[in-house]
Amino acid sequence: MAQEFVTARIKGDKVVVFLKPSCPYCVMAKDVLSKYGFKSGHLEFIDITGRDDMSEIQDYLNKITGERTVPRVFIGKKCVGGGSDVKALDKSGKLEGMLKSIGSLQ
Repeated sequence: MAQEFVTARIKGDKVVVFLKPSCPYCVMAKDVLSKYGFKSGHLEFIDITGRDDMSEIQDYLNKITGERTVPRVFIGKKCVGGGSDVKALDKSGKLEGMLKSIGSLQ
């Protein structure tokens, strides 16, 4: 069930962030991504806090990304890491190119 939940949300033309709002790295990732002008429906923040399958979701994220922690940020179908990784990609100028390459920006 957790696998279906995760895979149904990861799409080639979207940015998807699995997060917990109380996590400072999740806030960091959200803040960085929120600076960009996304097309409607091309940026999704998924709060897994309090879900009955939260642990299973994190286990599945670990299976497909090598990390169980949140945030897990997917640009298209590729996981680019967490909050620090997204911030570093933004600072280096690479993030915008990645977002453009999947057609998610306005």
